[in-house]
This record gives sequence, structure tokens and C-alpha cells, in this order.
Amino acid sequence: MHARDDLAQDRSPLSDAHPARLILILSLAATVGLGIGRFAYALVLPDMRESLGWSYSAAGFMNTINAVGYLVGALMASRLIRRVGWSAAIRGGTLACLAALATCALTGNFVALSLARLVLGIGAAAGFVAGGALAATIAQSRPERANFLLSLFYAGPGVGILSSGLIAPFTLQHFGPGSWWIVWWSLTLLSAVMTIPLFLVRIESKARFTEASHASFAILPVLIYLASYFLFGAGYIAYMTFMIAYVRDSGGGAAAQAAFWSLIGISAFVTPWAWRGVLALDRGGLATAIILGTNALGAGLPMLGHSTAWLAVSAVVFGVAFFAVVGSTTAFVRFNYPREEWPTAIAAMTISFGIGQTLGPIVVGAITDALGSLSYALNVSAGLLALGAVAALCQRKVGP
Repeated sequence: MHARDDLAQDRSPLSDAHPARLILILSLAATVGLGIGRFAYALVLPDMRESLGWSYSAAGFMNTINAVGYLVGALMASRLIRRVGWSAAIRGGTLACLAALATCALTGNFVALSLARLVLGIGAAAGFVAGGALAATIAQSRPERANFLLSLFYAGPGVGILSSGLIAPFTLQHFGPGSWWIVWWSLTLLSAVMTIPLFLVRIESKARFTEASHASFAILPVLIYLASYFLFGAGYIAYMTFMIAYVRDSGGGAAAQAAFWSLIGISAFVTPWAWRGVLALDRGGLATAIILGTNALGAGLPMLGHSTAWLAVSAVVFGVAFFAVVGSTTAFVRFNYPREEWPTAIAAMTISFGIGQTLGPIVVGAITDALGSLSYALNVSAGLLALGAVAALCQRKVGP
């Protein structure tokens, strides 16, 4: 979940297209790579686990290997863009996601599926980082509407979550147990349709990613903040991996699963307005602590009840917050570091977050296997997020 604007400023639009329309088209890379490619796996995890005889650890590994791919792709993104250009990075990354989604529909082999999830992560990172950087460039060309324009791009994953949530549960209900591969074909077809606009618009820019900054970056003053972001990565991805299985195990049918997942997606659209004031706080890690605390509250609500209405509240509270944590981290870097240090600082944040979301699914899956209930795993997820909020609260402003 990390697109970063460590690029030289360029106020010229990419094409003659309307800025909002162009950013919405670029956001389709995030819709396919993250909203569908990463997060929709949770919707088919229960059926895949039962049909293929997986443990929860094996099921969690599929999102762990996806997160590994994303981390690798994010760290290679600037070099890739310099080598092949913006257009090839965005389109190529999205096509890699399409190929990986189709592979998930073609085989039940664990190794092949793992490789597909790895490629999906790499492709998603290429499309998301390049698309987000270009969206930032376009937004800078309209300073008076910059925040609104950029929020259109970050709504992309929410669109993918919403659309997959309306498709997957009812497809599984209609075709019955063992139909997970049909869901993957449905999502591949949906993603193919969403990819078409990326090839119909001219994608090019004079903007360039800067070469690696030689500005010094001290980790020690923000070590606790990096730990907070690590905990967020581990906690949020555990919730997003196993929560649909929890809803199903609690008696929720296709409608309940679709409603729960769609509410998380819809929440993405109100995030920019809900947290606008909080993101403007220049008080160390306070903004991140507030948002991450809300995220933990949403993740912890299922402990207090299993009713459909209660789970819906959990989805809304969690969804509104988790899309905003990345924004709070970007704000922290901008408030606390000179511009020449942004790339290095953001890279450190990305690595910390990436390691967290790599370890989260497989560790929480192992806990579920050991204790025999998803309740314990989701309690751990909420606990990690709460601990992350406390850590962020302890982060003070970074001195010069």
C-alpha cells in the first residue's frame, strides 16, 4: 500500500485528458493489483483451504508470499520506471497481475499458486508505485484540488474490494464447494475489463524519479515509529486475510460475507474526508496513533459479538481507518524531514511495513492451527494494531 512521490516536480499534465478522469484510470492499476489481486484472496481462502486440504498456516502463506513480492516490487519500482518508462511499468505490472490471477484459476498446485501470488505482488507494486507517483504529479498541477485528486487514486483498492465482495461470495454459493477456481476466473475477467482503459489513454510524463538520495537518515530517532508501522503491517493483513473465514465460521452466508467485504471497500471512499483534520496534525506520531487506534478498535469489535450488525460495524470502523494509515505516514515524513530526505525516509517506512505484512498472515495462521480457533488469531491482529497505536503515540517530532 505504498505509492510514493520521490520524483522531481513536474506540473505539466500527462495528456489532454481531464486530471480527475486520468487519475481514476491510473487507479485501476491499484484496483486490479491490490483490491482484487491481494485482498480478494480472503474471499476464496475458506473454500480453497477445505478443497485443497490446507492448514491455516498454508493458507496464510499465500498472502505472505504475495507480500514478499510486493516488498520486492516496491523497492525495485524506481529503477524499473527509469529503465522501461512510466507506461510500461503501469501496464506491464497490471498485465502481470492478470496473468497471475489466471494462473490461480488454472491450478491447485501449492507451488504454482505460490509463484502466482509472488508475481501478483511484484506486478501490483509496479503498477501502484508508478501509478501513485504519476497521480501525485497530476495533482500538483492543480494545487487547489490536489488532496481531492490524489484521494481518487487511493480509492482504487476500495473499488477492487467492493467489486470482488459483490462477486465472490455469490459465485461460491451458486456453484458450491470446490468452485474457488471459478471465482478466480470471474475476478480475472473483471480485472481484464478494468485494465482496458489503461491502454486507451496516453501515459507519459516528464517527471523523473530522483536518484537515491545521499542525505543522511538516522533510524534511531524514529525507531519506535518504524516499530509502529511494522505492527500495523502485521495486524491489518492478518485481519484482511482471515476475517471472511471468521464471518463464515460464525454462520454468515454469502450475503453476510458480501456485505461485510463491501462495507470495507465503501469505507475507502470516505477516508479522505473523515481524517482530513487529523492528518493535518504536526505533533509527532499523534495522527498515526489516532488512526491506528481506530483501526485496532475495528479489528477488536468481533470479540464483543458475532451478530451480522456487529460485524458490519467492525468492517466500517476498520475500513475507514486502515486506508488512512499510509496517508498519516506520508504526512509524518513530510512534517519531520526536509524534501531531500523523503525518499530515504519513505524507503525505511516501506521496508518496515513490508516485513510486517509478510510475517503477519503466516504467523497468525500458525496461531490458529495451534489453538484451533480463528478468534485467537483475530485477537492477536487487534492486539498488534493496538500496540502499534501506543508505539506511535510515543513518537515525538524529529529534531533538525
